[in-house]
Amino acid sequence: MNIYHKPVMLQECIDGLNIDPEGIYVDATFGGGGHSLKILEYLKGGRLIAFDQDEDAKRQAENIKHRSLTFCSANFMYLKRYLKLNGITKVNGILADLGVSSHQIDSPQRGFSTRFDGPLDMRMDRTISVTAAKILNEYSEEQLHKVFGMYGELKNAKTAAKLVVQHRVQKPFVRTDDLKAALQSITPRGKENRYFAQVFQALRIEVNQEMKALEYFLHQCGEVIDSGGRLVVMSYHSLEDRMVKNYMNKGKVYGEVEKDFYGNEIKPFRVLYRKPIEASAEEIEQNSRARSAKLRIAERIG
Repeated sequence: MNIYHKPVMLQECIDGLNIDPEGIYVDATFGGGGHSLKILEYLKGGRLIAFDQDEDAKRQAENIKHRSLTFCSANFMYLKRYLKLNGITKVNGILADLGVSSHQIDSPQRGFSTRFDGPLDMRMDRTISVTAAKILNEYSEEQLHKVFGMYGELKNAKTAAKLVVQHRVQKPFVRTDDLKAALQSITPRGKENRYFAQVFQALRIEVNQEMKALEYFLHQCGEVIDSGGRLVVMSYHSLEDRMVKNYMNKGKVYGEVEKDFYGNEIKPFRVLYRKPIEASAEEIEQNSRARSAKLRIAERIG
């Protein structure tokens, strides 16, 4: 089987799951199948339920002939629904690698990459109607300002939004190079790659409603992971990591931890490591995408 995405911190993720060979596990972000294949090596009588909304991932999953694997062609925000369809109410562990796979980034026709010219698409699920081009051509200046500021964390988000609106009057956005050309004049010198990566990230998050999906997913994890089970999540930018950290620490992605009548904290998980696990220097040297990865692990209480 051709693995088109090299998983970051693979062994650390597997160790974090603390796999019971007879247990039921979820790979919430199947991608190229690297994590799933590794989990399957540890299972004897157990099961693995894998999720991915991407058609390419579905094709990859069809290459794995293993009786323990069930693939769900769906976004992980529908976790509980698909587990129920498969007769499962509780699982022993869930793994989610929130990064975009190398295969998706390196496919110009998907529009994720800042390196290649391609259509302004960026959809993980290609059945949805919203594309990056649609956002750039139809969102108001205020909406674009919010997207660039919140999801791209651009310091000049307001100016970027204004330029996009001015540019589309002359010519609608169609290709990734159109966007780069429109923003070229406000790109920090010497930091062009980072700047465009932030712009593309903002659009990708908005197209796929990634923050909403992550929030729904995390709250369902607390409901389906059995006592002593593990939640292992790897994120690649501060917005995701903040949500994961908050949920594991407080039981909520936003706001303060709830308390019962006696002042005891109501939260489903206990964090195993106070600080996130990061990739080794050796791994970063071999795979530059590991540089921004943060791995957090928590155990279900009660």
